[in-house]
Amino acid sequence: MKRRGGHGFGCAMRPEGRRGGHWGEGRTRGERHGRRGGGGRMFEHGALRWVLLSMIADKPSHGYELIKEIESRMGGTYVPSPGVIYPSLTLLEDMGALSVVAEAGKKRYAITDEGRRLLIENAEALAHAEMKMKALRGRADRPARVAQAIEAFRTATHERLTQDPPLSEAQVEALADLIEAAAEQVRGI
Repeated sequence: MKRRGGHGFGCAMRPEGRRGGHWGEGRTRGERHGRRGGGGRMFEHGALRWVLLSMIADKPSHGYELIKEIESRMGGTYVPSPGVIYPSLTLLEDMGALSVVAEAGKKRYAITDEGRRLLIENAEALAHAEMKMKALRGRADRPARVAQAIEAFRTATHERLTQDPPLSEAQVEALADLIEAAAEQVRGI
């Protein structure tokens, strides 16, 4: 079995530490939720913020509404986690791209003039992200039972990786071997 370059699962991995692609938008602070198509990133680095900003430009929204809108646009093939959405919204707010109004204990985000300027400046990145979203939307025909099993596996793995104490090197290797064996079995079906 090939070693993983010394990366423990408790930290963010670099793309070279993982076969077959990159992690998605913002790979720190447990932000590895959501469905990724084809083993690569759902969004290139930073692209999710332009998608969010574009959606908010169309209609001021709450974070949960944005999660549901992305899920809808993706036909269920990708559901961003709050751990991805809210840090992106906070970054946009810090950049001056969004204004926030508290409504019944929830934050409602609206675009600012600076946000409109940033959308124009990043129109190419936004167009690329929207094109990728459209292409991946067609993969929504995954059987529900398989989607449920993948989500259960993802949740169990995330829970184990974020528990204290951190995994030992032997546990990391055992988990990686288990995942690789499962992948090989799936390829053989």
